[in-house]
Amino acid sequence: MYSNHSSDPRRPDKEHRFKPKTVNTDNQALTPGEDLTSDYMNILGMILSMCGLLMKFKWAAWCAMFCSCISFANSKASDDNKQIFSSFMLSMSAIVMSYLQNAHPMSPPWSTAFG
Repeated sequence: MYSNHSSDPRRPDKEHRFKPKTVNTDNQALTPGEDLTSDYMNILGMILSMCGLLMKFKWAAWCAMFCSCISFANSKASDDNKQIFSSFMLSMSAIVMSYLQNAHPMSPPWSTAFG
């Protein structure tokens, strides 16, 4: 029976086929290996976008764009693409509106503290 493959260390009775965990889309529970970087960056980007739009902070608008790019880069295929796209467009509008209101180059937030 095993005369041809006597040096083969594999045991066919111990082999188990990999089965990925099924994800419940209605009520997702946090699994130990789940990465929430995309969600955190998406929320942070929306908060910074609103600060850029309402308070006309250029640095907040640029940070929001950076956060939305990180959110897009870390998103999974199963994530909601509309939310990521809306975060990106909100940060883009914050940049455009802050430069339309004040076309001067951006100065760092700490430059006024020492001036």
